[in-house]
Amino acid sequence: MVRPPKSRLVVVDPKSDYFKPRGIPMVDLEEVQLTVDGLEALRLADFEGMSHEQAGVLMGVSRATFGRIVEQARRAVADALIHGKAIHVEGGHYRRVDPSAGRPFFCDGCRHRWFEPPATGRPEKCPACGSEHFHRMGKRG
Repeated sequence: MVRPPKSRLVVVDPKSDYFKPRGIPMVDLEEVQLTVDGLEALRLADFEGMSHEQAGVLMGVSRATFGRIVEQARRAVADALIHGKAIHVEGGHYRRVDPSAGRPFFCDGCRHRWFEPPATGRPEKCPACGSEHFHRMGKRG
């Protein structure tokens, strides 16, 4: 029996869910689907410059799963650009999270992920295992 897909954590809220080549009527266009979790993967990997490991933590999936999500998203965008297709952003297995919920941290020891409220300073230790070996996720650079 196949395991149901795990919901991916998504911050992005697309302002537009449809992109098409200029000057081509809709009736003449083929379209590709870019899932919302795929768009989030593109944002994290290509726009924010995160590693697959870091981005996977933020989306609540493994590094390998993140790699598959971003590969599929890149393929859809490349297909649209190369073949002049429209991109429709919809669907996927995701759950939207509020970015104002706090700053995400990741423990290198136990792999626990947690959020700290804004403007509270750096935590002293991981709340799950007490390790001091953790880092903040989602910072550019």
